[in-house]
Amino acid sequence: MTSPNDAVPPLLCLSGVTKRFFNVVALEGVSFDVRRGEVHAVCGENGAGKSTLMKVMSGVYAPDEGTLSLDGAPLCFASPREAQAHGIAMIHQELNLVPHLSVAENIYLGREPLRGWLVDRRKLRADAQACLDQLGVSIAPDALVSGLSVAQQQMVEIAKALSMRARLLIMDEPTSSLTDAETTQLFRVIHELKRAGSGIVYISHRLDELEGLVDRVTVLRDGRYIATKPFSETSVAEIVALMVGRTLDEKFPPRRRRPTSETLLQVRGLRREGAFGPVDFDLRRGEILGFAGLVGAGRTEVARAVFGADPLDGGRIELAGRPLTVRSPIDAIREGVAYLSEDRKAHGLAVKMSVAQNITLANTAAVTDRRGLIRAGKELAVARRYIEQLGIRTPSPDQVARLLSGGNQQKVVIAKWLFRESRVLFFDEPTRGIDVGAKVAIYELLDQLAGAGIGVVLISSELPEILGMTDRVAVFHGGRITKVLDTLATSQEEIMHFASACPPQAAAPQEELLAS
Repeated sequence: MTSPNDAVPPLLCLSGVTKRFFNVVALEGVSFDVRRGEVHAVCGENGAGKSTLMKVMSGVYAPDEGTLSLDGAPLCFASPREAQAHGIAMIHQELNLVPHLSVAENIYLGREPLRGWLVDRRKLRADAQACLDQLGVSIAPDALVSGLSVAQQQMVEIAKALSMRARLLIMDEPTSSLTDAETTQLFRVIHELKRAGSGIVYISHRLDELEGLVDRVTVLRDGRYIATKPFSETSVAEIVALMVGRTLDEKFPPRRRRPTSETLLQVRGLRREGAFGPVDFDLRRGEILGFAGLVGAGRTEVARAVFGADPLDGGRIELAGRPLTVRSPIDAIREGVAYLSEDRKAHGLAVKMSVAQNITLANTAAVTDRRGLIRAGKELAVARRYIEQLGIRTPSPDQVARLLSGGNQQKVVIAKWLFRESRVLFFDEPTRGIDVGAKVAIYELLDQLAGAGIGVVLISSELPEILGMTDRVAVFHGGRITKVLDTLATSQEEIMHFASACPPQAAAPQEELLAS
């Protein structure tokens, strides 16, 4: 069976591309092409080389070996700006925005329309509004990026790429922070770009969203090219098997543990004016409690408040039966409460520091001598222990954290809080931007943490993840918990009813859902 695009010559072609970082081979002999008017997915586990490949294509890196050609002409981009000048734009998974500038200024940063020597502010706003209208989002061009949610910032990042009117658009996890409605709008725009003849490279760990969107899929593993297949002639199961070199029959670990009846964390009447409240919930020792709800329902805000990152206007918190006063994250950390942010690079990692330094960052006293100096040998020993325990893929403990893949960065953040011996862990979208194989590893780790008696709160927008991992689900709507459900006795439909403040008449148990 042939694809309608089989006769179309490649827009961009990579041949034998190899990229090394010191003694680490990130890409080895990768050959890959993208045609006009196609959406081409690139799949692979974290660390498979996807991000490096995209950066080679977009001019961030020059290949050490191999060639690139655009419309048949060999090219070697000296910078991303040069790639953009040739019609190649990239939407980064990690947001590349300037917080103190407006939406319009971010969209046209470095490409502002001029009137003489001055920026034409009226045209800047009008052009930015046109890009936002194309996406169908209600974001004001004059709004400061610092005041936007992560999902809104992601839409601004997409609008910035659209403003370049690129012939080749590279999308790295574009839906990772978007609601279902925003994702639908984005897919509409992708189909329009495809009809206009643009080539689109699409990276996503949500393999189920590829159907109806993607023409071909290329799989990478360990920096090497594995296969390219028409999407209509393959399946998600086959793609996963190619990615990991094995089948993944079970995504979520079996429930071998049961939470105790002992209340570890008790929250009563927690509120913050204009954000949430009053909120009540209990977290048992050894339990995984899910926080479910639509974007803006208050889940993250409550977690940040318990952690001391945001102020409170009222309420009471008890930890292991004792009143807990949290004025700052330092208080929470000292008492054994940790929060893993959904934006790990901004709030979870010191990206310019090493893996070892990040792992010991929240507990430096344990690796310092009497003079307050870091004992390098002790720090390295701690780092090696957690690298082995969590399966962190890094050349060495001295590797700079920003050079790790997303899944391995997440494991470093988890290691940091484990070394601190935290008793309560809030995980905010812990598998966002993480591939299917790494997700399984994170799920198994969460289950092990709960089995060790740690209380885990899992904040997730993926309902299958909530149903597969938690013991109970606290459903949020409008800054309040509308219902706490027993996970084994509920369904996606029932959770969504309470998340939209529309209680159902009846709901099928999870077993029926999983059997369907």
